[in-house]
Amino acid sequence: MAGGLQASLLDAFEDPELGSLDGVQRTELGQGAWIDVLPGWLAGADQVFDRLAVEVPWREERRQMYDRVVDVPRLLCFYGESDNLPLPVLDEARELLSDHYMEELGEPFRTAGLCYYRDGRDSVAWHGDKIGRGAREDTMVAILSVGEPRVLALRPRPGSTTGKVASTIRYPLGHGDLIVMGGSCQRTWEHAIPKSTTHTGPRISIQYRPRGVR
Repeated sequence: MAGGLQASLLDAFEDPELGSLDGVQRTELGQGAWIDVLPGWLAGADQVFDRLAVEVPWREERRQMYDRVVDVPRLLCFYGESDNLPLPVLDEARELLSDHYMEELGEPFRTAGLCYYRDGRDSVAWHGDKIGRGAREDTMVAILSVGEPRVLALRPRPGSTTGKVASTIRYPLGHGDLIVMGGSCQRTWEHAIPKSTTHTGPRISIQYRPRGVR
């Protein structure tokens, strides 16, 4: 299932290790929304990808889309608060993120949703994580990416006026990169993983969320 990943020369020989979060770079988006980005937070990320690709109990889903039921174009796995994460380094990442953002978030990250984008045909449409408290409260979603980079695009929600950034912004995330969407981002902005028409290797994202946010 992990075929197609092009490991970086250094990453292939590194044991998984998380760096400091002190180097995150914040971009203010307006109306209380912001994003933090830290490239290469997880060293040895390609090894993590290889293990997750074969050890996680991935599942396919089908969802109602207007008048028909369609395949979800990615594989999924969700770990609730009482579930053990598949690798210790993912537990460590959740703890470090909780400690770093505790003052702003006011609570720890508790759940982890994993998505497996097998190639450029897999994607996720424009959306905000607004199931639960994210629809009415400021919150955070932290995404750790392993595998080949895929573009995560963000744009202001239609009808909102951000006051700072008015167009789509794009971040190619993979090989241990971290992005954190905070403040009002889930209500005033949307994000997506667009389909790619070029040759695209596989990527896995790990999305950490607080209780009651999906």
